[in-house]
Amino acid sequence: MSSADTTAPNGLATPARAILVGVDFGRGKAFDASLDELALLAESAGDLAVARIVAKRKAPDAALFVGSGKADEIKAMVLTYQADAVLFDQALSPAQQRNLEQHLGVAVADRTMLILEIFGERAQSHEGKLQVDLARLQYLSTRLVRRWSHLERQSGGIGMRGGPGEAQIELDRRMIAERIKGVKKQLERVKKQRSTQRRSRERNQTFRISLVGYTNAGKSTLFNTLVNARVYAADQLFATLDTTTRQLHIEGNTRSVSLSDTVGFIRDLPHKLIEAFEATLQEANDADLLLHVVDCASPVLAEQMAEVQRVLVEIGASAIPQVLVYNKLDQLEDTQRPRALVDSLEIDGGMRTPRVFISARSGEGMTELRALLATAVAGQQDTGLKTDVEPPNHDESMDRLDDEPAAPADAAIPPHPIFSTFA
Repeated sequence: MSSADTTAPNGLATPARAILVGVDFGRGKAFDASLDELALLAESAGDLAVARIVAKRKAPDAALFVGSGKADEIKAMVLTYQADAVLFDQALSPAQQRNLEQHLGVAVADRTMLILEIFGERAQSHEGKLQVDLARLQYLSTRLVRRWSHLERQSGGIGMRGGPGEAQIELDRRMIAERIKGVKKQLERVKKQRSTQRRSRERNQTFRISLVGYTNAGKSTLFNTLVNARVYAADQLFATLDTTTRQLHIEGNTRSVSLSDTVGFIRDLPHKLIEAFEATLQEANDADLLLHVVDCASPVLAEQMAEVQRVLVEIGASAIPQVLVYNKLDQLEDTQRPRALVDSLEIDGGMRTPRVFISARSGEGMTELRALLATAVAGQQDTGLKTDVEPPNHDESMDRLDDEPAAPADAAIPPHPIFSTFA
């Protein structure tokens, strides 16, 4: 958390020392026992994770989230490691956050606040800053109860409570509500501008491709490789937030093709952030084809893919044809490499989707990916359809990354029209 940063004797800011906390609530609740993703979030926010602690509970404690015993254990770790902050992998209520700060004596932040802080630092465009501003204001509006606790509350008559603290809270609420209203109006104007641009592309019969995927899967690196752009790309979570669209040249194709790079998804992405980034995510919703970029070297590949599919359902983009792009092939061991660079994978209960293995950095598999894109553009132009993708079978569809057997040659899965020329 940047607010907890300290200054070294040489005048340079040093990272805040943070203790990471995760609570396992049992089956049905997403939980990262390693807390690796929270550590990456902390690093992206400029913090240094010095210790990790995991707890198990059936339900959150109403006051301290982890219970008083575990809170005392965390407090001892704060003293031992001289930590400046405690970061929780789950969302905290305003009361829980306030109580924990009082109990631990250091700043406390949850996963939502951490993501919002990263977004606030990374947003570059006017639209991106507006979207982050809206999400942060909406988050802050629920936490005003603690911001003026230093002001006294005086009795105001029988059964009444009042005082300067309460008055300041109400004033602050009104100010934030007005600011939220103003930001929403500005975002509506941005939305209309994007809508006008999309209608222009539709009139020109532009084939629209959007990159989607879990954060740090390599979308921006792939975008730069495909269109020779210089979009910022780094090995960190949420390196880029702003949607960028460029023309994509497909060899042998005369139709105009656009490629858009969108914000990355993440587990438990705050719903308010999804709402705030509606204008950005609309690019994915209006696409003719989604390139679902996957980090094939990730140990939690399946969970990350499932989270992306969940967000696509939430924004109404689940029916758009996809190509699964398994990126970072160069990071796999020889024994983990697939038998073929192109095959198909069954997702969402029976729908087979084209899959291609690539390395956006080294260029391996890019020729195969471009061939798939050319097939998609040609197929959609011939049919004019926009429905679920079902590619043809491949004898080599089984690879060493998946336990899924290859589809038999006589399975007769019909190819989707936009991939009808893909052999």
